[in-house]
Amino acid sequence: QVQVVESGGGLVQAGGSLRLSCAASGRTFSMAWFRRAPGKEREFVSAIGWTGTIYYTDSVKGRFTISRDSAKNTVYLQMNSLKPEDTAIYYCAATLSYKAANHRDKDIYDSWGQGTQVTVSS
Repeated sequence: QVQVVESGGGLVQAGGSLRLSCAASGRTFSMAWFRRAPGKEREFVSAIGWTGTIYYTDSVKGRFTISRDSAKNTVYLQMNSLKPEDTAIYYCAATLSYKAANHRDKDIYDSWGQGTQVTVSS
């Protein structure tokens, strides 16, 4: 089973930036970021498909950028103009086979990381 490990979380002031990384131990197809804010359900943030197609949830468009280094089996999430409402645990997820499916659906992902905390202070 391929494992994914997140890094790069931390505490930042509103308007600041953070870069999350997610390293996979083997080959992956689609990779995504989800987050769970206190008292809320896990929600989709962004994904990059096997062919390079990119998806974002509306609340992060224009502020977050997902990218991928396939040679390193690593995906990144550059987060700019952070807001207090971005505070959450951020999880990386990966599919281990090609899936022509809704990349916003958490159930299509086979491997999940433990999460990294992002806290944005006002």
